[in-house]
Amino acid sequence: MAHHTLMRARFFDGEQGLRLDVDLQVDTAAETLRLTHPDLPMGSQYWPLWAIRALSDQAREDQMVLTLVADEALDSSLITTARLTVDEPEMISILTRLCPDLKKKDIARGTLRKVVTWTGGAVGALALMIFVILPAMANTLAAYIPIEREVAWGKTVVGGMERFLGGTGAGSLVCQNAEGLAALTAMTDRLTERSELEYELTIAVFDHPMVNAFAAPGGHVVLMRGLIEKADSPDEVAAVLGHEIGHVESRDVTRNALRSAGSAGLLSLVLGDFAGGGAAVLIAEWTLNASYTREAEAAADVYALEMLERSGTDASGMADFFDKIAHLQDRGGSMPAFLASHPDSHARAASARAFAENQRYGTRPILSAREWTALQNICDD
Repeated sequence: MAHHTLMRARFFDGEQGLRLDVDLQVDTAAETLRLTHPDLPMGSQYWPLWAIRALSDQAREDQMVLTLVADEALDSSLITTARLTVDEPEMISILTRLCPDLKKKDIARGTLRKVVTWTGGAVGALALMIFVILPAMANTLAAYIPIEREVAWGKTVVGGMERFLGGTGAGSLVCQNAEGLAALTAMTDRLTERSELEYELTIAVFDHPMVNAFAAPGGHVVLMRGLIEKADSPDEVAAVLGHEIGHVESRDVTRNALRSAGSAGLLSLVLGDFAGGGAAVLIAEWTLNASYTREAEAAADVYALEMLERSGTDASGMADFFDKIAHLQDRGGSMPAFLASHPDSHARAASARAFAENQRYGTRPILSAREWTALQNICDD
């Protein structure tokens, strides 16, 4: 048997505060390190050389603190939390040479399973918060937010939307042509004159080529220049405007904004950016691409049709617009998310056309030819 000279080291059991000055001896034949002291069980412990690990988080460089890999003790009485502090340079040199995995970083058995389990639990909890708890809270909170605060919040959302779409500041994307604004006001007044609204509407047009429109909390509705350019008649634009007003009046946009704000805030806490810059971008993007439930979309369609009926506006414009969306959908083209959502665009067009065929009152274009031209040029300086 090949034995190295006895040397001293300090042994700590790690549980009972026991400190012993033990004798160390390396048996190269048995590939063990023997710890000897009268107070140890049976007077000795044996540490397999392949199971010895050096702790790396130690301040002193003139000593080595050793431990043993769990479940690798030859002696079942060995306390796995034990530590062995070696100061003798010769013993440090011997152990560095003979212990094959001295510097190895071990992962405890079952660690990967625990990581996967905890990660899955965290993801599940996050999904539960975003998709279940936050929507339920949003539905409750929306009913209690004072309208004046909702209006102020809507201004903030619209301002954030401008920045998201490339605007340089508040109002930088808002189209200001006087004749165009007068035409937009005429359309809004005609559309809402026989409707009792909870909100005082603020309607604007953004100078952006996207074929889209969105509603923000507190009665704010924004149409994009691209949507007006793609429309063949003012009645089509009025139908979209009525649909968005329907979402406003039912507070769909407030509930959606609350969910978006809560989700964005929660994600910013989990993923970083607690300052909220990324959260603001998420809120803007989710508002722009707001996809409401099937029931909310259908209710907004019905609201728009009834508004068109009361204002004497031909609902065929709504059917024509949904026909365009259905055509884009069939061709696999891009389309505004707020119209590409369910119900199916073909079905929405058919419903609007059937409604138009049975309108009770005589209809007339919602704008004159001159007003329609002005609205189409609302973003011209």
